[in-house]
Formats: sequence, structure tokens, C-alpha cells
Amino acid sequence: MVTRTRQPKWLTTERKTELLSLFASSRGLCVYGDDNCLEPSHHYEYYIEKLIGNWKLDDREVARLDWLLERQAMHSSGEARYRAGRFGSIGTEIYHGSQPLFFIEALGMSGVKLEPFAKVKLSSSMLRLNVDIGSSLKGLSKNKKRKALRHGKPLPHRTQAEVSRLVFQAVRDYLRS
Repeated sequence: MVTRTRQPKWLTTERKTELLSLFASSRGLCVYGDDNCLEPSHHYEYYIEKLIGNWKLDDREVARLDWLLERQAMHSSGEARYRAGRFGSIGTEIYHGSQPLFFIEALGMSGVKLEPFAKVKLSSSMLRLNVDIGSSLKGLSKNKKRKALRHGKPLPHRTQAEVSRLVFQAVRDYLRS
């Protein structure tokens, strides 16, 4: 049975090749090619100790950066962060002016009247309205009504336009009062 010795983590194939080529070119003596070098830090043994130490530091730094990137990816919400506030006064006006008047959050059946209604959120407000859309779903099959009301499936284009019209009228009436 062949047993393999565990290699250090810093010893990749490229680094092993670099150490071997350095040894072959220096013949185990001065790594800078001087035959009569008396400087101990230039000799192969001392030089590779520093080189390996630098490789270990590089590996630690790469592992630390990988960890930071993974941590940032796990914990960031993907939203931009604004230090001095999100908008100025003009930016606020432009933003609120470009927002739709309402959002249709859901369609459902009223437990009191047993008629369909739309749950509508007014933009830039916490207010929600329940708008009766009774006759707008009359032309749909029972299956399509159920899928739209229970599972949030999209309505046919013509029916969706009718629901949007009814909701718009209800929101307009609410805002006028």
C-alpha cells in the first residue's frame, strides 16, 4: 500500500515548480548566481524560508478577502446606501412625481358580501383600500377566477384593464374626499 505524505497548504504545483527551478539554477548556493557569495541571506536555504513565509502570508490574505466577500454577499441586502440622505428636495419631488398612484397588492373574495375585491396600497402611504370589483370578473371562467383570486395568477388583459379602471376610480374618489 502506498502512503502519501500530506503536503503543506502553501505548496501548490506552481510553487513547487518555482522552488525546483530556483534550486536547479542556484545549485543550492547563491540564488542570485554569484559563485563566491558570502551573504547568508542569498543562500538557497535561507532564501526559500523567507519565500515560503511570504507565500503563507499571501494565502492568509487571500483567505481573509474571500471570507470578507462571502460575508458581504450573505449579509448585504443589495440596496445602495446613502450617507447624506437619499434625496435632496428636488430629487424627492421627482421621485414622488414618477411613482404610480396605487399598487394592486392582491385580489380576494369578501367574506361578508361574497364578492371579489382588490387590496390596493396607495403609494407613499401606509394606507390600504379594499375596492369592490364585483362585476368585472363576470366574463371569466370559474377556474380562471379561482386561480386569480387564490393563487395570484394574472388576469386576461381586458379583465385586468377593467379592474385597474375600477381601482383608479375608487382611489380618485378617496383622494377627493
